[in-house]
Amino acid sequence: MPPIRDFAHAGETGYDPAVTAPIPARTALSRLTLIDFRSYDRAEIGLDGRPVYLVGPNGAGKTNLLEAISLFTPGRGLRGASLTEVGRRLPGEAQGRAWAVSAVVAAGGGETPIGTGVDQPGAARRIVRIAGETTPPGRLAEHLRQVWLTPAQDRLFLEGAAERRRFFDRLVFAAIPRHAAHAQAYDRASRERMRLLTPDSRGGDEAQTPDPAWLDALEARLAEAGALMAEARATTLAALQAEIDSRGERPFPQARLSLTGEWEQMAAAGAEIADIEARLARALGEARPRDAAAGRALTGPHRGDLAVIHAEKDRPAAECSTGEQKALILNLALAQAARLARAASDPSPVLLLDEVAAHLDARRRAALFDEIEALGLQAFLTGTDDHLFEGLAGRAQGFRVEGAALTPV
Repeated sequence: MPPIRDFAHAGETGYDPAVTAPIPARTALSRLTLIDFRSYDRAEIGLDGRPVYLVGPNGAGKTNLLEAISLFTPGRGLRGASLTEVGRRLPGEAQGRAWAVSAVVAAGGGETPIGTGVDQPGAARRIVRIAGETTPPGRLAEHLRQVWLTPAQDRLFLEGAAERRRFFDRLVFAAIPRHAAHAQAYDRASRERMRLLTPDSRGGDEAQTPDPAWLDALEARLAEAGALMAEARATTLAALQAEIDSRGERPFPQARLSLTGEWEQMAAAGAEIADIEARLARALGEARPRDAAAGRALTGPHRGDLAVIHAEKDRPAAECSTGEQKALILNLALAQAARLARAASDPSPVLLLDEVAAHLDARRRAALFDEIEALGLQAFLTGTDDHLFEGLAGRAQGFRVEGAALTPV
């Protein structure tokens, strides 16, 4: 498995000083390497902990670099792509190649090499290695937290609730990494429950009625994971709202946040997790006939939504201008990053901001750069025009990306 082998012991015996930078106090990447990833045959850049901007034409590979970084978390990264999609594929090749991405995470005077990838084309699982040791993907959160924004989130307030849940759950996960495991456990149990409840999945209407004890066990697992999800969401929302309220007058619009889901509202009202769990288990049991008829679960934390109000205008975000909506989303991400940056016991976050600067006016763009610098965070920003990043001159590293090649600017 050539790509993974290259990274198995990255950083343990030293590496080319030309791509090594001084170790920052806050969490940052000091080296990034890609092999057979998307448009890149091989790319390697050294980083010094400052913000990074990537400039180049559309299709040059800027977002591919951000996606590679986003895979240093559990899950599918910022594009939600499958493992087979991200491997480099030349014209005529039926499937993507085995691929790997690695980085050196610098924090507190020390460095930790991390890497992930697949060892053969079409692999169903990716390999994760930390300091040369194979480890579950969840361990990545011990070394790196991320908050990201992409153009796909521009319509966040105009799309269905599912998109807002995914966006908010990413913010929750950045603060509470175990939230991802609870969400995965909930999804698995929910799919199994619906297979039992849906006649077609059991061989037609004449199929035997599922064992109630089996359903009881699945619903107990659902209720346990769902209660923990609701509690994590409510906790994160309260902390995020407090952070937003404390930030005062800024170029970004202030927001009032709420969660519309029944279970999240219980958690926000101070209900004990055990009480939420018991009530959710009862609700699931009572909903079996209705869920079987509908072919989907109609109650649970997977039905909740994030509501955002533009505080100054006292209007729902969906009724605001496109520019205001984008500024509201950015303010949520910055508020979460600021909150996490003060948590000395956890890794400080890395920001991935894809094509964000292009949608801000000059005043808000300058405010974004100033805030990133004030927080002392490493951020990766992309854009097509050099002038977008003039405000970062001398304050950031810049790279021109063209033809899957990177040149310092």
